[in-house]
Amino acid sequence: MRFRGGLAGALLPFVLFLAGVTWLALSGAPDEKGFWPVLIAALTLGLLLARDRKQFCDTALAGMSQPIVMVMIMAWMLAGVLGALLSASGFIASLAWLAQAAHLGPSGFVVAAFAACALVSTATGTSFGTILLAAPLLYPAGGVLGCSPPVLIGAILGGATFGDSISPMSDTTIASAGTQGADIGGVVRSRLKYVIPAGALAALASALLNGASNGHALQATALIATSPRGLPMLLVPALVFVLLLRKKPLLEGMLLGILAATLLGLALGLLQPSQIVYLDKAAFSARGLVVDGISRGLGATVFTILLLGMVATLQATGALDALVAFSTRGGQSARKTEIWIVSAVSGAVLLTTHSIVAMLSVGEMAKRTGAAAGLSPYRRANLLDMTVCTWPFLLPYCVPTILASSSSGAGAPYGLPRVSPLEAGLYNTYSWALFAAIFLAVATGYGRKEA
Repeated sequence: MRFRGGLAGALLPFVLFLAGVTWLALSGAPDEKGFWPVLIAALTLGLLLARDRKQFCDTALAGMSQPIVMVMIMAWMLAGVLGALLSASGFIASLAWLAQAAHLGPSGFVVAAFAACALVSTATGTSFGTILLAAPLLYPAGGVLGCSPPVLIGAILGGATFGDSISPMSDTTIASAGTQGADIGGVVRSRLKYVIPAGALAALASALLNGASNGHALQATALIATSPRGLPMLLVPALVFVLLLRKKPLLEGMLLGILAATLLGLALGLLQPSQIVYLDKAAFSARGLVVDGISRGLGATVFTILLLGMVATLQATGALDALVAFSTRGGQSARKTEIWIVSAVSGAVLLTTHSIVAMLSVGEMAKRTGAAAGLSPYRRANLLDMTVCTWPFLLPYCVPTILASSSSGAGAPYGLPRVSPLEAGLYNTYSWALFAAIFLAVATGYGRKEA
């Protein structure tokens, strides 16, 4: 696909998008819906600059209709329904009761939330699934105990990121190993030396940040009466975790989780049939937990559809190929080659906001130039994977931070504020720690000799 102005013309819509989203984020945009007009404007600019407008439209629509987009949308909608059912059953009050019974203070709960999400994301290999399932439950429960809202959602996002960076089932682990011709088991073992210290540092940093902001944390305990009555509902997320561990599709896990939550909630008297779905004749509409739950994912759904349509038009220009070609102009020393690898995949992920697309785009360059500089396949795979587990989980215009922000809306019934995508990324201590690990590894050569 060709644009007026060449590569600069192809990148101009993204410049508009990034400028608009950054302005909204810094101005305190309430949620991802504020990004919709920016994306519409960027797509319109791309259409006006495209030399073949029909090709532009066809490419954008093809990008929007990718199977991965549909999987994410279905997961978000179903996770919203599951979260609404569990919340209405008193599950949040039971989590708060359990934390109090275990004598977990606000900072202790933040660390526990990080550890729980790290465990789930490592076991399942999905950061998105972990955020979707855990955030709507842990955020309200921790919030009513007095945790700092942005620190808590940052810890949840950080724990979800941890598994994405180390799980052998993670798509980023598989892609990083595959593009470099390395075995997954060896890549995971060699990555432990980076992610374990980063994880420990992240947990400590989250606890300290929560302690420092505790005086400003929202004390909402009075808004909820803690009770162990809803503890049996723990079986529902446990069922979903087991299904994911057995490598069942995320869609299957969510649908069966919704069915289990409905039946168990009704059987225990925690839910009433009229809550599930009912007709509001005065408003000529259907209402209930199912409808409300699906509505929770609307903001992130529209954002993702528009964004991936725009990303597809950029991919069609060959801009990423140009980025790879530019990156191969580096020197031959190991350190300089590593800098080029990290810079190239960073540039690709900043443009596409998609970890896998970025790695596939620069994977061959990393393999070719890295091998020439004597870097092992494990080292190259680790540099790629750790880099793509930083930017998308820090920047306010990427899906993980948008998703974390959207999930924090589950705290509204308890008087908890919604955390912005900017705050979610800023308080994701794990991705910041991973960024520091990359910098130190390249600067000092730590782990460079891994075989």
